Amino acid sequence: MSAVLYDVPGPRGRRRGIVGTVLGTVLVLAVLGLVLRQFERSGQFVAEYWTPFLDPGIQRLLLRGAGATLTAAATSILLAVPLGVLLAAGRLSDHAALRVPVTLFVEFFRAIPLLLLILFIFLGFGADVGRFGSLVLALALYNGSVLSEIFRAGIAAVPRGQSEAGYAVGMRKTQVMRAILVPQARRIMLPAIVSQCVVTLKDTSLGYVISYTIGGHEELLRAGQLIYNNHGNIVPTIIVIAAIYIAMNSALSAFASYLQRRSSRTGKATPADLTTALVAANRDLV
Repeated sequence: MSAVLYDVPGPRGRRRGIVGTVLGTVLVLAVLGLVLRQFERSGQFVAEYWTPFLDPGIQRLLLRGAGATLTAAATSILLAVPLGVLLAAGRLSDHAALRVPVTLFVEFFRAIPLLLLILFIFLGFGADVGRFGSLVLALALYNGSVLSEIFRAGIAAVPRGQSEAGYAVGMRKTQVMRAILVPQARRIMLPAIVSQCVVTLKDTSLGYVISYTIGGHEELLRAGQLIYNNHGNIVPTIIVIAAIYIAMNSALSAFASYLQRRSSRTGKATPADLTTALVAANRDLV
């Protein structure tokens, strides 16, 4: 077994790691226990605060809120991914006239706080694109800029010899990118892309500040506000909303893990695959 960034720990190091993990787990459980005890002392676990969630009307409200949140996240991701691809292509361009402005665009939208971006788009263009459009546009611009860096880093992570082999047989840059670099970089980038999708799903909660709705339905946080305004159960409502977010993100992560395992089984690049791609591309040139 070899390590690139650090030495493989020996028996003593592994023991220290196990002890640290156990102590960390005990500490987290102790803090969680103190929080739950404090909630119990303040009466947050009494039945009257939790029985509203057994009401079918409230369950439908939460379900519609989760659907609105998922719709906002999915729309933002569907816009952010192609935007990220275009921005990554611009940053990888050999022409400074394209590369420099794209770089400035990416760095600007990566640096600006997302909440400020949502408010800026809503206040400036809300009359044209609406509340939902303001949120989606802000999420697409921000996450598209972040994804462009993920795509660029994934391309750069492929060994240089792969692209040099393509250039050696006369392939153009676009052919090298399409036939050699992108198929291999896709597997490298997948975990980071999924991670960013999870972040996008969580960031839809920032749309709470502009009170967006979808089809007349409140998003998840606004639905939670309606519940605790009527029943005065703010802590139980926060716990339920957090559990829904955790469930959605866990499902997304599990699906991504499945895709990654499937890609690892069926999509591994081999020297023979590279040779086939090079020969096919060379035949196209001829």
